[in-house]
Amino acid sequence: MAAKFKIRKGDRVVVISGRDKGRAGEVLKVLREQNRLIVQGVNMVKRHTKQSPGQTGGIVDKEGSIHVSNVAIADPKGGTATRVGYKFLDDGRKVRIARRSGEVIDQ
Repeated sequence: MAAKFKIRKGDRVVVISGRDKGRAGEVLKVLREQNRLIVQGVNMVKRHTKQSPGQTGGIVDKEGSIHVSNVAIADPKGGTATRVGYKFLDDGRKVRIARRSGEVIDQ
């Protein structure tokens, strides 16, 4: 069974370990079965692609996947890495909050 993440597509995340430590980007895709994410501008790899009618061939830079444990949500206030918590608002909605600042993470 796939794990449930506190990180979703569209979130701004910061890489906390590995080759791209310190880089930030937006989550483009969540691969729950493999516990991995694809983050914009992080873990860039080169792919040799064959020419097709729709695109030219050659060496293309694209994002590789990164393990979910190597990233953390960026705090909406300061942009630093933070943990995620949950809170119920007065109108009954359950929202994610940044543990560092207490700010609500955009939904």
